[in-house]
Amino acid sequence: MTAPVFKRVLIIADIEGSSDCWSHRASSFMTRDWVPACIGMSRDVDAVARALFSAGAKEVTVKDFHRTGFNLIPGLIDPRAGIVPGYCRGPVPGIGNPNKAEALFLIGMHAASGSHGFLSHTFTSRIQRLTVNGHLMPEVAFFSGSVAGYGIRPVFFSGCPVACGQAHHLIPGIRTFSIDKSGPPERFEAEPWRNRLGVAAAAALTNHCTRPYLPKGPFRAVVLMRDGAETARRLAARWGFERSGARIIFNADDFAQLYMAMIRLCYLSPASERVLPLGLFLYHLMGRIGLAWVRRRALQQGLL
Repeated sequence: MTAPVFKRVLIIADIEGSSDCWSHRASSFMTRDWVPACIGMSRDVDAVARALFSAGAKEVTVKDFHRTGFNLIPGLIDPRAGIVPGYCRGPVPGIGNPNKAEALFLIGMHAASGSHGFLSHTFTSRIQRLTVNGHLMPEVAFFSGSVAGYGIRPVFFSGCPVACGQAHHLIPGIRTFSIDKSGPPERFEAEPWRNRLGVAAAAALTNHCTRPYLPKGPFRAVVLMRDGAETARRLAARWGFERSGARIIFNADDFAQLYMAMIRLCYLSPASERVLPLGLFLYHLMGRIGLAWVRRRALQQGLL
């Protein structure tokens, strides 16, 4: 008997594990290399979205989750897919409304801070290493856990081989598709790889082996800051966390508390949290300006 197909899909897309991001500069806002990286990320998402629709999905929502959240070029992506740029206060912090999704696809992801994958980091490269209850914690865990309360299953993941290995370890049954960036970019054939990515994603549309990922607390997080003890002292004092040298330490009773603590530590201050709607508006404005710049540069270079 054929397994039922998930009809409503949420895609969370990042740039480091996409087909045209080959350096930190390519992942950085308004750099020359960011232009083709945004195009490649958009075409990767398009390949996945088209494959999912062809395989029976009825609704595909794409959440852009890199830097400002404005990296995807809608004109390059199947118009049936709903593109959600920027970040939201809730109901899921950063992601917003999961929109009755049944399955989570994570595309273009990277490995955890403290591991040796391609451009490995968790939330921000300012974190040198993050462990939770003694284990490295990648973003696949945070994103999957943040939507678990809605019954959404993480069923597919793409990224570098190290990132794929971490996804397998954390979420038994998740299907992965890797991108090998160990060689020079000129030897990488993006279009055939994208086609295989779409085929693998479509096959995962019947992957009922996973369950919503929601590890139980309590949790103890240890965050090693790349910039050293002074940065750790300042951030720990800001949020009332413990500190030991360059390490920030805090406890969380449940996963939602852990996720929110990491968002505050990486992106917010008590003052900015109080005026978060205004801050998000300005950040979205910056993202829209950046994406307009990408389109203009891409047209000038004949990339679009």
